[in-house]
Amino acid sequence: MAKAYWISHYQSVADPARFAEYAALAGPAIEAGGGRILLRGAAVRTFEGVEGQRDVVIEFDSVEAAVATYESARYQAALAKLKGAVVRDVRIVEGAQ
Repeated sequence: MAKAYWISHYQSVADPARFAEYAALAGPAIEAGGGRILLRGAAVRTFEGVEGQRDVVIEFDSVEAAVATYESARYQAALAKLKGAVVRDVRIVEGAQ
């Protein structure tokens, strides 16, 4: 079974305090779902696109585990903190086998 990757790309953070509240809740919710944070932060160097944006990549053992974690009550409670505080894209993709 291929691993899955939850990829979040933050275009902007309008409310850092609410982003911090989200992070405090989201990290434990993701770990409880089996997620392992592989990277988080701004790019060291940007070749295409806008500088200074934040990316997060989280590895799961399967697409099902990643989706279940995103849809979990615990993660959704964290996600509620982000409403209106950030602009981001979130995708779950299956890894190459």
